[in-house]
Amino acid sequence: MPFDGVVAKCIVQELTAELAGGRIDKVLQPESDEIVLAVRAHNKNRRLLLSASPRYPRIHLTETVRENPPVPPAFCMLLRKHLTRGRIVSFEFNDFERIIGLNIEAVSELGDYSSKKLIIEIMGRHSNIILLNDAGKILDSIKHVDSDISSVREVMPARQYMPPPSQDKLSPSGLDMIKLTEFLDSSGKSIERFLLDNIKGFSPLLCREVCWRADIDGQRRAAGLSDRERISLSEALCSVIEEIRNDAYRPAVYYEDEQHQVPHDFHCLDIKQFVFREQFDSISQVLDKFYDSRDKAERLRTKKADLYKVLSNSIDRCAKKLAIQQDALREAADREKLRLYGELITANIYVIPKNTKNVQLMNYYSESGEYVEVPLDPDLTPQANAQFYFRKYAKAKSTYINTSRQLEQTQSELDYLESVLQMLDNCTSLQEIDEVRQELVDQGYMAQKRRRHDKKDPAATKPFHYRSSDGFDILVGKNNIQNDRLTLRTARSADIWLHTKAVPGSHVIIRRNGRDIPDRTIEEAAVIAAWHSKARMSSNVQVDYTMVKNVSKPNGSKPGMVIYTNYKTAVVTPDQLLVERLRA
Repeated sequence: MPFDGVVAKCIVQELTAELAGGRIDKVLQPESDEIVLAVRAHNKNRRLLLSASPRYPRIHLTETVRENPPVPPAFCMLLRKHLTRGRIVSFEFNDFERIIGLNIEAVSELGDYSSKKLIIEIMGRHSNIILLNDAGKILDSIKHVDSDISSVREVMPARQYMPPPSQDKLSPSGLDMIKLTEFLDSSGKSIERFLLDNIKGFSPLLCREVCWRADIDGQRRAAGLSDRERISLSEALCSVIEEIRNDAYRPAVYYEDEQHQVPHDFHCLDIKQFVFREQFDSISQVLDKFYDSRDKAERLRTKKADLYKVLSNSIDRCAKKLAIQQDALREAADREKLRLYGELITANIYVIPKNTKNVQLMNYYSESGEYVEVPLDPDLTPQANAQFYFRKYAKAKSTYINTSRQLEQTQSELDYLESVLQMLDNCTSLQEIDEVRQELVDQGYMAQKRRRHDKKDPAATKPFHYRSSDGFDILVGKNNIQNDRLTLRTARSADIWLHTKAVPGSHVIIRRNGRDIPDRTIEEAAVIAAWHSKARMSSNVQVDYTMVKNVSKPNGSKPGMVIYTNYKTAVVTPDQLLVERLRA
């Protein structure tokens, strides 16, 4: 992620303007590696986030309200003791190093003043948040680094703080192009790698940007450039350096496509290589947007992963069970032959010789009267052989009846689990995932998580809402519980219900409101139903539709399972652009 030295310079300038002189009212620690300072500055309440996350280390103002643990961690309690009611005097930042210090005038419980420094080191998995006293000794840190972890630099209470070794690179503040060119001539590295290794504060993103502006492949060897290419590279680098020196910031989040779904990159400079961007007034807004979106996407993936595992295991179990039951049915399919053998032996019991292994008997059920070869157990009498076949027939018949019923139940369970899997695929928020989890808990597939007694149940999520080109409201269930509620409670009998034929998907309702529903609206609703189904990536998807009064739920059936009659079928192809255009 490009929280490089240039972004660090930009954020320090912003925090100085926004928070210098501010009072620290609260200290919170929502995560094991994150601190939030509630600061009152310039008659505003602000939240300053400091994160030592190995993946997303950063510091910025945030609007995101994070949930805090019921018992504050020890480091949080220490910070509260030393920093609460203290004032932020200034922010320290040195020559594009990603080490930022907060100089704080602290106030003890007795009203005594002392100087404290809170340092955040933004260094990937080695990131840390460290509290120092006025003598530069470490009071504590959010991560302890002892001699077993690092023989070079310990970060432990009571140790004197030593900053990480300075990078042996050229500073953008006083970049010597002649010296840089000398390095370039002798380098065997790629251009991007050369820039990254030789200029302080540059991230891979900025190195790619320089190459993009110079119209040069950044993976080429730095020493192999022509004179013209060297001039282009020098001019591109100078343009970036000039923007840094002049604080020519244009904070933005960058995307790979125009849908702006998950951010791809961010920076405080104008990154021209990206077409799709979202501009912001401050770098904190950019960082909040970028990391909040990334964090949300990651938490969605993590939460979904647990449920995917449960569903995958349950679906595999059902599929194996179904295969066993189908094999049992195939074996029981010959049951009538067993009954026939028993009856033919009984009809010919006095003409069948003893101690024979098989016998040819006429099948009197057949119009042609052909003979059937009947296997026998030579150790049994003809009557005992007949009873053997009748017993096997009775057992096979019972197996067929019971297994048929079990197979129907297993197939129904498999259909249900695949529908839940489809609903999980469509989840776009943590609450929607929690509702799917609760459904699996209610159906006995997962254990109920222990919950805090003071935590209230959130309000149920609402169905997706679309509006057809003709002005009709179209509602789409987000999970099976919601599907039942939408179809059986919310919808009126004259509304139109839609669902993909024989494919897991959401229930879709067109609200009639006393009007005739035109074919165009039905077709658009069918496209929406296909999009919210397992057939999303298919073409020519069959979607059944009927009036809600023709839809019913069998007793004892699982959530989302219904039967319907008097339906018609539309054939459509899912269209993402149409679905997005009709979103209400």
